[in-house]
Amino acid sequence: MFNFINNSNIFIWIERLTNFINSIFFVLLLAALSFALILSPPDYLQGDSVRIMYVHVPAAWIGLASFTCIAFMSIVNFIFKIKYLTLITKSIAPIGLMFTCIAIVTGSIWGQPTWGTFWVWDARITSMSILALFYVMFIAIQKLISEEDRANKISSLIAAVGLINIPIIKYSVEWWSTLHQPASIKISGSSTIHSSMLTPLLLMFLVLILYCALIFLMKYKTEIIRIKKKNLKRYD
Repeated sequence: MFNFINNSNIFIWIERLTNFINSIFFVLLLAALSFALILSPPDYLQGDSVRIMYVHVPAAWIGLASFTCIAFMSIVNFIFKIKYLTLITKSIAPIGLMFTCIAIVTGSIWGQPTWGTFWVWDARITSMSILALFYVMFIAIQKLISEEDRANKISSLIAAVGLINIPIIKYSVEWWSTLHQPASIKISGSSTIHSSMLTPLLLMFLVLILYCALIFLMKYKTEIIRIKKKNLKRYD
């Protein structure tokens, strides 16, 4: 299996990917913001407050997807002891936590003009808050426990348990009565969101994914350097 730690070209590839993303990021960001803030229409009920959706929804997607990746990689690492997966999960976790918090905060801001309140403990909001707690526990275990094998085992267990919460978040609007509307975008079946709103939503999602990639590459590079320095000290 390709080893992302010992490969001598890893830093070259990280630099190339970073440069490529930087070369297209601001153009895509400008296009996404133009669509989201200017070209997309206001909602016939919510007015311009619906524009919060263009940050809130992609942030929620990224928060859910990041934890799902962390959980599966943690389980694989727990079984097969693939060490570089730990570096990947440690690099993804802060990104996932950040976007989960962004989703919660923007959802709260959106809720005030839409529902008349910043916060209500419905199933979707509660399960997203629980997701943020799982992120915090995962990161805290990696930071507080110095023994890496023990930290990896405990964090893998946390990720595996937290994975149960992902379908709860996804289907909470269908299983319980909540203030959130059912999903407007469906992979299988027809979406109920108009293309004039879907286009800026997907553009913002692409921009935020690229932003995540930049953060991940920098964090992953830092983790590799840390491991290499630790290995060098071990052999001194």
